Amino acid sequence: MRAFLPSPTPSRNEGIAALDSRADRRHAFSVDLRAFQAGIARAYGDKDAARGTAGTFMYFMEEVGELAEALREPDKHDLEGEFADCLAWLASLAHLAGVDLASAAEDKYPQGNCSVCGGSPCSCDSKP
Repeated sequence: MRAFLPSPTPSRNEGIAALDSRADRRHAFSVDLRAFQAGIARAYGDKDAARGTAGTFMYFMEEVGELAEALREPDKHDLEGEFADCLAWLASLAHLAGVDLASAAEDKYPQGNCSVCGGSPCSCDSKP
């Protein structure tokens, strides 16, 4: 499936508009990060625990590699699926580590703002 962003390097507003447009098309489905992490834990928690953090991390890294490939050649890969796979493996790792992803994200990036300057868009020179 083709990437939904309008250009390989969209401006911030173009990217947000594309995401908003996509959300309009899929209005019937929305993911709550906490519920998603809990669902992944229910579905895969036993397997992840048996595999351990190190093994689960290796699967996550494999998915990150597949995402890198899909970003390079989106016409040849399921870009959206690779993003979803990375999110699922990240949720698995967070579960194994006892981290609530939703709380961690909100604490570090309140309301999606920069973790350093607090701005949106970011106005600092730091790389958060």
